[in-house]
Amino acid sequence: MSATHSTLNTRAPVPLEEMRRQANLIRRRSLTMVHRAGIGHPGGDFSSADLLSVLYFGVLRIDPRDPRAPDRDRFFMSKGHCSGALYAVLAAAGFIPVEQLDTYMAPLSDLNGHPDRNKVPGVEASTGALGHGLPLATGAALAARIQGAPWRSYVLTGDGELQEGSNWEAAMTAGHYGLDNLTLIIDRNGFQQGDATEDAMRLEPLAAKWRAFGWAVAEVDGHDHAQLLRTFQSLPLEPGKPNCVLMRTVKGKGVSFMENRVEWHHHVPTADELRAALEELEEAAG
Repeated sequence: MSATHSTLNTRAPVPLEEMRRQANLIRRRSLTMVHRAGIGHPGGDFSSADLLSVLYFGVLRIDPRDPRAPDRDRFFMSKGHCSGALYAVLAAAGFIPVEQLDTYMAPLSDLNGHPDRNKVPGVEASTGALGHGLPLATGAALAARIQGAPWRSYVLTGDGELQEGSNWEAAMTAGHYGLDNLTLIIDRNGFQQGDATEDAMRLEPLAAKWRAFGWAVAEVDGHDHAQLLRTFQSLPLEPGKPNCVLMRTVKGKGVSFMENRVEWHHHVPTADELRAALEELEEAAG
């Protein structure tokens, strides 16, 4: 084991104000990336930005100098279509150069529309085919249990993604084995491509469904950094049960004309929209 692994146990959370600043930066950079590339999913990038900031600057035991450290925590970005936000936080955390963000989805760029673990340091698994992240994270958590390893598995899913049956097979497996080293985080913004989730295929009562599968559930404000941090610091929520953090979020959070608008699931801002959005985000940062 290399000497850099010791940093995994000593990295302290940054102040909450810095987490808020980083979340704002994730939004600004990811939207600029989508505008430049002419493709992307900014609504989901924005609803997950606060969570990503809390994870990477306050929770995950990771080291950008040694992305594959054996004792690292594993984070799976199951909603891989929101790669803009993931690449933005990886750059902010030091895994990739900030300048590389300018190549997002360009020909031959390593920063594909869906993250590739063989090309981008800090990407735990290649994702984007929805419903894959939770099964992968469940397998990783079970492997840690078998090995007696201390690291934890975290996975972020979209809410519309939960309409995929593979998630519920994994939910049953994790509940059966009592994987309290596994944490599922649901970005419950209420919208998927083309429609509200409850109109496309009803998910509620969502918390009750996870509890019925043997999971411990915490329902939180997905934009409250302090509440998110407290929740992760209290894991496991119940010993012997996998953890579900059900985040209530806002699609397009942070920009007035993007919030709770289904079209921003997959929408490219015009130059005027980008300018207006960055102005709102600049005001929020101030």
